[in-house]
Amino acid sequence: MDRRTLLLAPLAWAALGRPAAAAPIPLGEISRYFNAIQTAQAEFTQVNPDGSLSTGQLWIRRPGRMRFEYDSPDNSLVIAASGTVAVFDRKSNTGPAQYPLSRTPLSLILAPRVDLTQARMVVAHRQDGDTTVVVAQDPDRPEHGTLQLVFTAAPTELRQWRVTDDAGRETTVVLGQLRTGMTVPNRLFDLAAEAPQQGR
Repeated sequence: MDRRTLLLAPLAWAALGRPAAAAPIPLGEISRYFNAIQTAQAEFTQVNPDGSLSTGQLWIRRPGRMRFEYDSPDNSLVIAASGTVAVFDRKSNTGPAQYPLSRTPLSLILAPRVDLTQARMVVAHRQDGDTTVVVAQDPDRPEHGTLQLVFTAAPTELRQWRVTDDAGRETTVVLGQLRTGMTVPNRLFDLAAEAPQQGR
């Protein structure tokens, strides 16, 4: 599986030597955190399965829209919009690989109303050091791997995620400061506008 598509099947923030909290952040509080976000932007660093690093920018416009734009020399792009997740390879003249958003864990956090207490994809919820880890997996296709979302408390914040694919390879995405409430233009999620830029 291409490492860019690992974002779709989108953490464990190690906190060695720190005291453990008494209990994980409740799923209801994590749901409230996501529901309070309408727009967001952050830089990210991705640790790939081979140990190499990629960097880029992330934009969110809830519900249903997200954009991962990778820096050079990668220059690839992942967009969630209109119920579809599209993976663009800038070095290819072919169209993007596309997946139904509902079949990816991204649907958990891009839903109009997030309710992790009722989400079938949530298979584990635990405390790990001073972080809370929520593990998501497609119950109908567990062989496709898992997504771990990692949060810190007071205030609740998403810090990173770790994806384990069907071959057991891990990709970790570490978020910089997640800024919220800014204007995020619709053009960032225009799938049709990106297609002519392939192979540039």
